[in-house]
Amino acid sequence: MPYRRLPNTDEARIRALKAAVRQGSLENPYNLTITFKSLGEARSFLDTFEKAQLVYKQNLQRQAKENLKYQVLFKRAQLYVSHFIQVLNLCVIREEIKKENKTYYGLIPDNFAVPELTTGATVEEWGRKIIDGEQERIRRGGSPIYSPTIAKVKVHYDVFMEAHILQKGLKDITAKSLKQLAKLRVEGDKIILDIWEQIEDKYANMPQEIRLDKCKKFGIIYYLRKKERKIG
Repeated sequence: MPYRRLPNTDEARIRALKAAVRQGSLENPYNLTITFKSLGEARSFLDTFEKAQLVYKQNLQRQAKENLKYQVLFKRAQLYVSHFIQVLNLCVIREEIKKENKTYYGLIPDNFAVPELTTGATVEEWGRKIIDGEQERIRRGGSPIYSPTIAKVKVHYDVFMEAHILQKGLKDITAKSLKQLAKLRVEGDKIILDIWEQIEDKYANMPQEIRLDKCKKFGIIYYLRKKERKIG
């Protein structure tokens, strides 16, 4: 016997509710399949759910659009921070800068590897460290590093940080809208289940083919079990 399954996508939930509301609205008010209360809940929920879905999509699209710009600025800042650390290490190797001075930058004196700079958080961390470290070393009488200068690094770092903060904010907004949508999905599934139960109860005593046809008009989706599917 075919079995029903609750919708598993937002679009399917909306289609199921719209079908139930549309078909329910066509019925004689004195012989309803779905109660007035349930129809009212479905209409109200549909409006709320569609708006929440639209808000989430808009937030996600904006985040994705800004992420394209962010990735360009991230890679540029990553390049400058990495290059500066490499030049600093070369200066130490050439004994132009004392290796102990690397501690100003949060770097280990005898370790000449460039720190991992694969995420926005690591570029944020090490960018700030080398800017502060270079300023502190110069303040103590050291000669500035050139190619790139710390001023050049700071320009790209500051632009990156503006985009980084914006992107984190957009991610938070998107996450909140998704959380709200997830809550509504649970509520929507309860409404759909209640409506489907009313529909099936209404036509429970009819022959299977007629009963399924009537239920389908209200948006209930039925699936055949494996042994019921025709082969070939």
